[in-house]
Amino acid sequence: MDFKALFTKKRLIFLVIFAVLVLVGKNINFAPLVGAENQFFTLFQFFGPISGAFLGSVFGVIAILIAQLIDFVVVGKEVTWINVMRLAPMLFAAYYFGSKKRNLNVIFPAIAIGIFLLHPVGRQAWFYSLFWTIPIIARLLPAKYSLSVPLRSLGATFTAHAIGGALWIWTVPMTKAMYVTLLPITFYERILFAAGIGISYVALNVVLDKVLDVFKIKIPSDILRLDEKFTVRG
Repeated sequence: MDFKALFTKKRLIFLVIFAVLVLVGKNINFAPLVGAENQFFTLFQFFGPISGAFLGSVFGVIAILIAQLIDFVVVGKEVTWINVMRLAPMLFAAYYFGSKKRNLNVIFPAIAIGIFLLHPVGRQAWFYSLFWTIPIIARLLPAKYSLSVPLRSLGATFTAHAIGGALWIWTVPMTKAMYVTLLPITFYERILFAAGIGISYVALNVVLDKVLDVFKIKIPSDILRLDEKFTVRG
């Protein structure tokens, strides 16, 4: 593999740009995380998944990893199991939002459901894992629906939730009653996250397209993938 050809100057620049966006988002709190003291959802939930669409699923994941590495090494955030658990779901969300491959985007949440149901409390609160059928159903629909921004956004945020939920139940003490309480909260917050992902994606499409147009910059589509439906020139 020719890494020099793969990691070109322009690609590295956009990797850094998206890593910075993700890093900024990680440090702006959005809502408290139930079951973990002093832990919060952040704007990372909005910016993380869309990196997979602009950079491609693999490089979107790399951008998130770069941001997390900076967070640990430069910012000095403590390397804890909670922080690692919060990182892993977003990697899968970025892959879901950026990839058109159906199989893996169906398999990941399905495995998460299985892991959740293997736990005794998970079997009692089996109904909670029904949330994670959403990314499966969304991706199995015809492409004109499954690849639409609303369903990709919804699928990405619930994929992140599925991966996080599968890890969470095995590491954080939970009860069936707590999962019942979480049902409306989860629905509300994930709809907000999906809306945030979709709006961020459309807005960033417009901004990037305008900047490239003003400065007459040409970027190969394999490095930066803009959706023409949401560009000024589209």
